[in-house]
Amino acid sequence: MAAAVAEYRREQSLPLPGSSAALYNNLSVLRLPGPQPQRFSAVHGPSLSLLSAAAAGLGLSHRQLPAREPGMGLSAALLTQAAWCVLPSRVLLVLTSQKGIQMYEADGSVLVYWHALDVAEHPPAQAVFARGIAAVGERFICVGTSSGPVLVFDIPPKGTNVTVSEVLEQHGAAVTDIAAEQGRAPDGAGDLVSADDAGTLCVWSAGEEFRLVSKVPACGCTCSSVALWHGTVAAGFGNGQIRLYEAASGRLRAQVNAHARWINALDLAPETGKLLSGAEDSFVHIWKLSRNPDTDDVEVSWVRRSCPKPPTRVLGAPPEREQQLGKGILPLCCALGGPESSSGAKGAMGNLERAWDKGWRDGIRGNGFQLR
Repeated sequence: MAAAVAEYRREQSLPLPGSSAALYNNLSVLRLPGPQPQRFSAVHGPSLSLLSAAAAGLGLSHRQLPAREPGMGLSAALLTQAAWCVLPSRVLLVLTSQKGIQMYEADGSVLVYWHALDVAEHPPAQAVFARGIAAVGERFICVGTSSGPVLVFDIPPKGTNVTVSEVLEQHGAAVTDIAAEQGRAPDGAGDLVSADDAGTLCVWSAGEEFRLVSKVPACGCTCSSVALWHGTVAAGFGNGQIRLYEAASGRLRAQVNAHARWINALDLAPETGKLLSGAEDSFVHIWKLSRNPDTDDVEVSWVRRSCPKPPTRVLGAPPEREQQLGKGILPLCCALGGPESSSGAKGAMGNLERAWDKGWRDGIRGNGFQLR
């Protein structure tokens, strides 16, 4: 069993320069080859916390990347997600917000492209934002929106000539997450999956024209995080369940009551089939996905769980608890075995080691939470 879980290990915690917002999939990791420092990011309010760290947590470097709008400088719009998108020709850092979509060079130094959301098309009472980011194929980046469409951006090898090549319209609710399987999807299985607040899942095949492969109807429960593994969709839901679907047909293959509360993030080690899940119950679970060679059924087995240990630092705490207030802590227990890990475009640990403050339980998201 020790060898089976070697891909996942807890490393030392690294201090973020600020808090992390209570959002799905709120950690992005960029693993660079060789001795280059690894990069981590988490959003909070209108800014992105960027952290670079060499091996063993040495050589820490912090910076804040604020949301921007062309011609207006800094923006007060809240960020909803950030992710590094790794394409064969370049790496871009993509930010989504209430105003639009920003694409930067990988280090965040140069704004490459800005796409404004069309607020006029939304009803006055409906929130407007973008959320869900994934790189797919040779040159595409897909981003979801609060009204349901998924925008497909065609990314040039260099320069700023980014264009919207297609709009995928199958979701009737706000998109929550998008995931891709770069170069590993079986023929006909699709290589992109998108999810929404109603629980609908859409599997797409990327190309010059994207094609809908299968669609899982809404189940009335939010699907907050998705991952793809060898033609299988792993989906985490607000009721604490993880469901495995066949990507080509949308057929449900397995269902696990994985957590006692809302699942916030999934991450996958594609070489080993290890799936990591984290939820509001403050537990991190590790699962093993496999395919039965005799029946071709997808099987899932529980490997282990981890519960964060004290000390706890409270973020967004009321004044009477300010003596406990501390900076954000980034727990690096998602090492994922280096090259065996997924690209890190989502990262599972941005929301994993948290217990929510009373403000969240009362429905006021971001009013306060704990990082352990």
